Amino acid sequence: MIFNNYEDYFLKEGYKSIAGIDEVGRGCLFGDVVACAIIMPRGEFIEGVNDSKKLTARKREMLYDKILKSCVAVGIGRVNSEKIDEVNIKVATHIAMRIAIENLRDKDGKKVIPDLVLIDAETIDTKIFQQAILKGDENCYSIACASIVAKVYRDSLCNRWAIKYPNYGIERHKGYGTKYHREALKHYGPSPMHRKTFLKNISKW
Repeated sequence: MIFNNYEDYFLKEGYKSIAGIDEVGRGCLFGDVVACAIIMPRGEFIEGVNDSKKLTARKREMLYDKILKSCVAVGIGRVNSEKIDEVNIKVATHIAMRIAIENLRDKDGKKVIPDLVLIDAETIDTKIFQQAILKGDENCYSIACASIVAKVYRDSLCNRWAIKYPNYGIERHKGYGTKYHREALKHYGPSPMHRKTFLKNISKW
């Protein structure tokens, strides 16, 4: 995978600490939206990194471990379904991204504040200088790394949620609106973790 080297461009412009940000779970019917902010070391590239949607689960998990081992700092942000219903998914996604930035920590647990954030096609409310990048998870290395970490992290949550709410097959579809998931909703009704505002087009239970 060949990325446009946004990080080097901004490093040459004088920025020293650059975080890539991406989210996962935006289109799900169930569970949290999850964002990752990550700072990757300059001049090091992990082979195989790509938009998480273009990778198999096994490949993502392998890269997840390599990315976390290599990264300078990483932070996760989560917003639950209740909050998503309250504020809408776009706002909730932006909140998750801001939380991820706030949670950026290095390997010693020390807080890291970036001086630039590169975001996949979004602009958020932050005082940190930001650059929205169209198709960032395909075109920007640090955003692609963030997309992988966010996806693997959320998938692991889905596996745990599936134990708590076993009727919906969450471990299979990760909360997305598959036929199986929709049929389960019609049969069992929504769980407390379903996004009620996302269920309007599903036949009443």
